[in-house]
Amino acid sequence: MERWVHLCVDMQRMFAEQTPWHVPWMAKVSPEIVELVARYPERTVFTRFIPPVSADVMPGMWKAYYEKWEMMTRAKLPTELIDLVSDLRRYVPPARVFDKRTYSPWIGGHLHRKLAAEHIDTLVITGGETDVCVLAAVIGAIDLGYCVIVLKDAVCSGADSTHDASLALLGHRFSVQVEITTTEEFLSGI
Repeated sequence: MERWVHLCVDMQRMFAEQTPWHVPWMAKVSPEIVELVARYPERTVFTRFIPPVSADVMPGMWKAYYEKWEMMTRAKLPTELIDLVSDLRRYVPPARVFDKRTYSPWIGGHLHRKLAAEHIDTLVITGGETDVCVLAAVIGAIDLGYCVIVLKDAVCSGADSTHDASLALLGHRFSVQVEITTTEEFLSGI
C-alpha cells in the first residue's frame, strides 16, 4: 500500500478546549493520531473546519446554524482556536492543511483534485467528530472511489452513542469500501 494519505479531520483547538463545541475525549485519541503523524508527516493532510465571520454570509440552513452558534463565528471566536492542536501543528510542514467551510472536505473538489493528481487511492482517516465531519469525509471518499481505512481508536465524538453507531454503520454497511481497524494494526501492516 504505497498510494495512501492520512486524512486527519478537524483536530483543532476549538474542539479540544473549553468552547461550546468541546469534544471531551479528543485528548484520549490524540496520542494515536500523533503517533501516525510523527511517523508519516509527509503523508498527512489536516482538515480544518473554518467558521464564517458571521452567519449572514452563509447560504441556506448554514445561516440558521451559525445564528444558533454565533459565539463560534470568527467575529466572536478567538482566531487562535481555529488552529490545529499544538501536538499536531508542529508537523506542518511537511504535513499539509486543507481548510473547509462545511463538514465534508470534498465540497468544491479541490482536495480530491489534489489527491488524484498525486495518484492517491487510499485514505487513512482519523480525527473528529466521528458522527459529523469524519462521517462526511468517509462517505464522500467512498463516493469518489477511495479505499477508506478508519482508525477506530483515533476518531472521537462528543456523543458515545452516535460515535458507536457511525462506526457500526461504516463497518457493516460499507464493508467493501471501508476497513475499520486500530492505529497499531494499521502501522504494523505498512
